[in-house]
Amino acid sequence: MEISTQGDPVSAVRENEATEAVASIFADIRETLNVEVVNLVWRHLATMPGALEWVWGTLKPLYKGPAIVKAELVHQNLNLPEFPRLSGDVLTAAGLDHAALVSILAILDSYQHTNALALVCFSALLARFEGSALRPGLSSAPQRNEVGPIRRVALPRLVPIAEMPPATARLVHELNGFGEDSDFALVASMFRHLSHWPTYLALIRTLLVPLHESGELRSLVTEARILGQVHGRDLASNIPATSPLQEVEPVLVAVRRFVRHPIARMTGVCSLVRRATMDESESQPVRD
Repeated sequence: MEISTQGDPVSAVRENEATEAVASIFADIRETLNVEVVNLVWRHLATMPGALEWVWGTLKPLYKGPAIVKAELVHQNLNLPEFPRLSGDVLTAAGLDHAALVSILAILDSYQHTNALALVCFSALLARFEGSALRPGLSSAPQRNEVGPIRRVALPRLVPIAEMPPATARLVHELNGFGEDSDFALVASMFRHLSHWPTYLALIRTLLVPLHESGELRSLVTEARILGQVHGRDLASNIPATSPLQEVEPVLVAVRRFVRHPIARMTGVCSLVRRATMDESESQPVRD
């Protein structure tokens, strides 16, 4: 099994080079979340002995049930700032044809789905094993899944930063810093996926710059973190009181870093970008 540090900002196991045991868990993650790619946080946990097995085994029941409604509540309660939309004419004039738009929307929908789920589930893990979860008044009753499943579609190849034209790589790094307050090293995979269409990245940069410079994006990220903590504490009561790994703190440190930075940041930013991008057949902006 090869651990990559070239295409990813942290050590991570490549999906196509995982051991049989890790590949089996990756396949289960894709099947459970109904997505085509395994997000970086999982591939990073696979580099830590026992971490992937423990974290996925702990959180899978949440992903299959109560977390789905909580993730939707995150989307519903994010106060997205006002900003312009990218109309179908704008996208067409920028050279983005029907096939490109279909792929772009598939990427945005996939990340919007997985980011909010990861936010509430990993926040629940931290609440449960950092000792702040099982407070009086938190309900452990199961919640019904009232949110429809995402349609599973193939996504384009995740482009390593080193393979991008220099201008595109700089653009990806700039976008990755929007809304971030301190940890700029973890490059969000969504921007790497969208780098197949540099013109689209340039368009969303134009939309996000004023929100970044005004501080509204950082406020949105802070709000996403708080929503994740609130719903995570509630979900934590669904996690059994099983013994964690013997060396649990390094795992919690890694999870905490992902939750606080790329996951919370992209929960907000992806929601903004998805709302800004119209299906070419629509006359009104797409809503979350």
